[in-house]
Amino acid sequence: MKKIGFALSVCILIIGCAKKDTTFLITENSVGPLLETTTVADLETIFTQDSIVMDSVNFKTGKIQVYEKGGKHLLTFTPGSDSIPTIGNIRVFDPRYKTSTGISLYSTFRDVQENYSIKKIVTTLNSVVIFPKQSNLYFTIDKEELPSNLRYTSSKIEAVQIPPTAKIKYLMLGWE
Repeated sequence: MKKIGFALSVCILIIGCAKKDTTFLITENSVGPLLETTTVADLETIFTQDSIVMDSVNFKTGKIQVYEKGGKHLLTFTPGSDSIPTIGNIRVFDPRYKTSTGISLYSTFRDVQENYSIKKIVTTLNSVVIFPKQSNLYFTIDKEELPSNLRYTSSKIEAVQIPPTAKIKYLMLGWE
């Protein structure tokens, strides 16, 4: 009986201490295995199991796309402007990537409002971009998700005008 109790205690300890899988976790200073301090040159070693496609021979100017083996588009990076190029901007393409609060490409405006205070909403020709307070994240919602009277306007759109069920089109993180 003591052996069973000891074995159970060890199992509970191992499960409790098990590291949380961060492969698809988005935080303020990381996206999966990628850190804010990661240089562009380090991408090949970080994404060894994936395919990296660069828009340009000069990795300081072009976009860098990461594809999972099998062809699924995971992320697109834009290098920063430092002398040692780090990642300046990240666009998430895979809905498995989630913030610590559970926001992903499957989320809605309601989810964003419930988890973040909104600092600013910028209206563009085809979308609205939501910038949360104290966060490097930003979310884009297509104007097709808005009521018809707001789809073709260039005037400022307020949070109360965006339907709670409006889906996130782009999930991005800007480190620069």
